Amino acid sequence: MRLDDDQPSDASIGDRDLTRWRSRLGHGLVGLARRLARTFSADSVLYVTSAIGGVVVVALLVVGGQIYEAVEEGDGIAGFDRPVLDAALSLRTATNTRVLTVFTHLGGPVGMTIIATAITVLMVWRWRSRTPLFLMLLAVAGSLTMTNVGKAIVGRARPPLADAVPPYEYAFSFPSGHALNSTVISGMVAYLVMAHLRTRIARAGAVLAAVVWSVSMGLSRVFLGHHWLTDVMFAWVIGLAWIGVLVTAHRLFLTVRRRRREEPQSAQELVD
Repeated sequence: MRLDDDQPSDASIGDRDLTRWRSRLGHGLVGLARRLARTFSADSVLYVTSAIGGVVVVALLVVGGQIYEAVEEGDGIAGFDRPVLDAALSLRTATNTRVLTVFTHLGGPVGMTIIATAITVLMVWRWRSRTPLFLMLLAVAGSLTMTNVGKAIVGRARPPLADAVPPYEYAFSFPSGHALNSTVISGMVAYLVMAHLRTRIARAGAVLAAVVWSVSMGLSRVFLGHHWLTDVMFAWVIGLAWIGVLVTAHRLFLTVRRRRREEPQSAQELVD
């Protein structure tokens, strides 16, 4: 399936044309994308650039994990983990623990799958565009890959079960999958929705909702003793990096597609 059923509005957010690049880096990326387009379709440019960016983000995750291990030994940034968890323990009550347990399950594999699927289907149906489906699949696939790679490489243990709230979790702790997946999915939804919102206030509200969701989900993991603070912090950073890669790849796709459509028109004008 192709992405050529996008509407013209999908190529802009407010008065910002997503196919116009202002920086030298942006022009360089467009040049690279156009060279790729000589061999691949515009759709393939999206997938290739996403794959390249994904490799870079995974590399950053690995490097981040190694740096984390180094500072942990020196009691650097990891020194915040225990005091933050102790503070969470002091704030727990039967009510807030029960509420946050229900909330945190929404960010789990089942909860986020249902939420992401429902929102994606709604966007595809409402806008008659397959773009949300393609971008959401790329977002989720990358997020799950990064979560599994990070856990396998770093292998960090979770907080002690004595400090956690049931049901207990036993997979490795770094990075927080709930925080990473929530950041990626909410960020992608915000990006897709902003192209269809007319006012700055509405677009700012979409971004704010995504931020509140991902931050709340991450902090709930710390509050309930399922993750250390640094697990969540790294997940936020990696999630934002992956969203940045996908947004850039999508903009390159839009740029290549627009220029391909304009070139035949320019050639026809010369003939006429």
